[in-house]
Amino acid sequence: MPEAEHPDAVTNGSAEADMSFGALASRLEPLGSGRFKLDGAAGWMQGRTMYGGTAAFIAYSAAKLAFPDLPPLRAAQVGFVAPVGEHLEVEVVMLRQGKSVAQVETSLTCEGALAQRTLWLFGAGRTSNGTVAAAVLPNLIPPEDSPRLTSNDMAPAFTARMDMRRADPPGGSPPGTIRRWVRLKDRSGLDPQAELVGIGDALPPGSARAMERMGPISSITWALTILGEVPETRDGWWLLETSSNHMADGFSSETLRLWNSEGVEVMHGLQSVAVFG
Repeated sequence: MPEAEHPDAVTNGSAEADMSFGALASRLEPLGSGRFKLDGAAGWMQGRTMYGGTAAFIAYSAAKLAFPDLPPLRAAQVGFVAPVGEHLEVEVVMLRQGKSVAQVETSLTCEGALAQRTLWLFGAGRTSNGTVAAAVLPNLIPPEDSPRLTSNDMAPAFTARMDMRRADPPGGSPPGTIRRWVRLKDRSGLDPQAELVGIGDALPPGSARAMERMGPISSITWALTILGEVPETRDGWWLLETSSNHMADGFSSETLRLWNSEGVEVMHGLQSVAVFG
C-alpha cells in the first residue's frame, strides 16, 4: 500500500497497547529445553500479523534468555515464513559455539505452525587486522529540525509507540526511497543491539512510493549486519531508510540502512518484499 503516516499517540487504551519492548521481553515464559512462550502482544500487531521488528526482537530476546553469556550481536538472517499472531512460542537452538563466534537459530511458531525462523550471529571483539570506518551521511538534518509525521488512519498501530519525523534530504529522496528519524518512546531494559533489531524494520518498504495503486506489502526476508559492537546515539534518535533496488513481477529488493544521530551508519540490511494488488 502507499506509504502510511505515523501517529504520535496510542489510540488503543488497553494495557497491552501500553507495553514497551522491555515489558514484552519480560513476559517471555520459559517452557524448558530452550523453549519459551508469549501470550498477548496485541499492541504490536499490524493487521493479521505482528510487526516484523517486534517478532525479530522477541526471538532475539529468547536467544539471550536461553544463552545469557552470548557475545554482542553482529548479524542476522530473518525469514518471515507466515503471519505471526499475538500468542506464540519460540524455540532456541545453539548451532555452533566457537571461541569467539556463536550461531543461534530461533523458530517462532503460532498454533503449531512455523511463522518465523532466524539465524543469529554473535561475535566477541578481537584485535583487528586492519580497519574500515563506517560511512558518514553528509548534510544531515538533525531530528530537532525535522517535521513530525501526522496521524493517519492507514498507519499501523505499533507506530504509536515511536516518535517519527521526516528526514528526506534537500530536494527530496530518490524514487522508491523513504527516510525517517525514529525513536522508541520507551527504551527501558534494552541493550543497543535489541533496540536496533526492534526498530530496524519500522518503515514501509521504499517500493510503497513506487506502487501505481493501493495494495498490501509483505516482508519475506531480512538480512542485517550491525556495524560496531555498541551502537550509540543521542536521545534515542536513529535515522532509518528503506530503498527499492529493483521492483518488478510482484517483488522488490530493498536496502535498509540505519544511522545514529551523528550520521554514522550503524546497521546495513537487505530485504525481499512481496508487492500485491
